[in-house]
Amino acid sequence: MQEPFIWDNYSDQPYPLKDKNYKKKMRKNEFVSLLKTFFIAIIILPFSIIITPFVKRKKINSSEFFCLGVDCQREGELTLELLKELKIKKVLLRLKLWEMDTLNNLKEFILKCDDKKITLKILQDREHIEDLDLFKKDLELIFTELSEYVDIFEIGSTINRAKWGFFSVDEYNKFYKIAYDLKIQMFPNIKLIGSGVIDFEYHFTSHTLFNFFKYKYDGISALLYVDRRGAPENMQMGFNLSDKIALLSTMTWISRKVKQKIHITETNWPISNTAPYAPTSEHECVNEELYADFMLRYHLLSFASQQVDSVSWHQLIAPGYGLIDNRNGIKIYPAYQTYKFMVENLKDAQFLRLDINRDYYILQCLVNDRVLQIHWTLKPTTLKNEDFFESYSRDGVKIKDETLNIGSSPIYIFIKKAVPLKVNCL
Repeated sequence: MQEPFIWDNYSDQPYPLKDKNYKKKMRKNEFVSLLKTFFIAIIILPFSIIITPFVKRKKINSSEFFCLGVDCQREGELTLELLKELKIKKVLLRLKLWEMDTLNNLKEFILKCDDKKITLKILQDREHIEDLDLFKKDLELIFTELSEYVDIFEIGSTINRAKWGFFSVDEYNKFYKIAYDLKIQMFPNIKLIGSGVIDFEYHFTSHTLFNFFKYKYDGISALLYVDRRGAPENMQMGFNLSDKIALLSTMTWISRKVKQKIHITETNWPISNTAPYAPTSEHECVNEELYADFMLRYHLLSFASQQVDSVSWHQLIAPGYGLIDNRNGIKIYPAYQTYKFMVENLKDAQFLRLDINRDYYILQCLVNDRVLQIHWTLKPTTLKNEDFFESYSRDGVKIKDETLNIGSSPIYIFIKKAVPLKVNCL
């Protein structure tokens, strides 16, 4: 990565571009593409919103729904131990195109991941965007070395932020087409996903799904952050997380360029008092407990949509937004146990229904022939801990109290015998 683009090793992302004249010039050069994005969006988005209620849910494979982002260059041996302890089946790794010299090390790490399915996010830099021959050469090497071991290749990331190198969707379209053409010509069995739009900015996504470029996706990737809105149930322009997922699913349904598969390849909340490791300002940060609550609820809502094929928690070891803080030794955040208990109980779950009543949520699943209800609410209340309940806290501690305090932290309730599935506690 070359100036004016500078990588921030603390937050694992590029610094904002300081050269405003350069940024303005590059945007001006891509004016036609920006205009196309606008006109495509004003047609596609309203139409998608109208037909969203008619798009049917799929049946999601819960064993492949949970994915964990990992930096194999950070605490490599510990990472492998933690992956084994968490019993996670899917791992997302990153490869920076400006660090092609690390390819062999990445391959060695992948080989140590046993039977885990690997999604590889290929991060771009401006040099590879401008020199597509260089990109093709390096990408061919990546596919040759790793196609046998990688389940999904995500081509590019965060395409709607200039600091990541792209100044228009057409620049990304040309970039992705190099990967697609290589697949058709030399690697027909690999799976490619894109376009890696960050946040709820589907006008960019619409341009990647509806254009005249001759390529296809094996699934859409999205960095669907909602952290700036607070809780995952909060609204943005009239859309909560579930609505955003439904709209994205609708767009994949009507596009001829993509299979109806959604992979959320990055999401988290920044953790308070971790600057400069937090990827945003302190204003967006939450404490360790809320971080665990919000991330769990994000996964539960995504799973309940039955439209998201995988969610990648970003990431395992990262002081500002991960499960582990490695600044001074190893500190395990509460969210680590939250994640472990979630995967343990839901990795083989069959989704039944999601009930919502006045901000009270009950996710119901079938787990090993037992009904599991997961309760949480935005307005704290109580629920009697019935004799036919087997109740656990967010992090897997068994609750024996006569009264369950239902609030921000979801509570797992296994039903011991046949009872009506809907628990009315309001």
